[in-house]
Amino acid sequence: MAYVVGIALFALAILISVCLHEAGHMVTAKAFGMKVTRYFVGFGPTLWSFRRGETEYGVKAIPAGGFVKIVGMTPQDDDVAPEDEPRAMWRQPVWKRTLVMAAGSVTHFLLAFLIVFGVILVMGKQNPEASPDTAAAYVTISPCVIVANEDRDCTTADPKSPAVQAGLRDGDRIVALNGVSTPTYTDLVKAIRSTTPGPVQLSYERDGATRTMDITLAAVQRAPLDSPDGDATTTSALGVTNKLPPGVSETVSVGPGEAVSLSGRAMKDSVANVFVAMKKFPEKVPKLFAALSGEERDQQTPISVVGASRLGGETVERGLWSVFFGILFGLNLFVGIFNLLPLLPLDGGHIAIAWFEKVRSWIYARIGRRDPGRVDYMKLMPITYAVILIFGGFTLLTVAADIVNPITLPR
Repeated sequence: MAYVVGIALFALAILISVCLHEAGHMVTAKAFGMKVTRYFVGFGPTLWSFRRGETEYGVKAIPAGGFVKIVGMTPQDDDVAPEDEPRAMWRQPVWKRTLVMAAGSVTHFLLAFLIVFGVILVMGKQNPEASPDTAAAYVTISPCVIVANEDRDCTTADPKSPAVQAGLRDGDRIVALNGVSTPTYTDLVKAIRSTTPGPVQLSYERDGATRTMDITLAAVQRAPLDSPDGDATTTSALGVTNKLPPGVSETVSVGPGEAVSLSGRAMKDSVANVFVAMKKFPEKVPKLFAALSGEERDQQTPISVVGASRLGGETVERGLWSVFFGILFGLNLFVGIFNLLPLLPLDGGHIAIAWFEKVRSWIYARIGRRDPGRVDYMKLMPITYAVILIFGGFTLLTVAADIVNPITLPR
């Protein structure tokens, strides 16, 4: 039941963010004196509406987003009444049109910031003393080692981990490997990875006493530590994960000021990650087709709203609210950036055309030629249809993959 509730909550959150996106366009357009005739949640037949002033607000039958109608978005719009001509959007200064078209993405950025700010303020930040880079190498024992470079749960077919076979226990502190000190968990991982699979001498601390044992490291396939997306090679594994040191909490509380700073840093880092992910989209297409054919789903492939909602359901089912809001944060940030790409029918395409007209008029004025006027959107329709076809096909592909072979949270 919690899983279904989680899916519904995440889908509702997406719907709200899309409607706020359209509200951003509407509010800025009204503020600049443009005429807004309709603002609706959903598509299809109208279920309910009311009129306030010159704008009709309402709800439609298909809750798949929303839309706002601004009079005269392009010079080719033929539904502009003579008395509304001065208020047509295309007649407004380019900076006003830019702000109106960018307002949707700005709304997503504000939502993303508020989400991460709220999470940090409520849940705190990672305790530096709990970081694997600084915390002592206390371990939790894994029941098995997964030989292939796969992110999944153990099965009965997987071999027992060397840690289990040697009798290590949860809460043991590993202090050295083959005589090399491992003061932190990160040091332990690096030492294991740099050691050839096979017998080693392991020193550990339990109940205040330091002990030494002989243990055989397993041979597994893993990507390099400094290149998680790189090709897997044979390396060693002990079969442990990090455990918080005694008396150390995973997070510490922060005040509003520090939460603002940390939120800004998270936004900056995440924006860079979005651009990196977008560059990799073409190489992910074959992997999505492979997932449809039954191959294991690459965890780094893009997901659709369907996939994101399913992950939202999993997070609620397992009580991982920080992950729930983290996915929602990432989705808003991605949509905000993607929507600003200079391609029609995206908002960024309209902004690009507005500034193209501005620059072209300036150049023609400088060389003494007549202003060529506005861009004819009808001539750009083939390009627009091509963009819709490409991104529409990609969306259908991700939706299909999320239904047939979805990405799930690691256990």
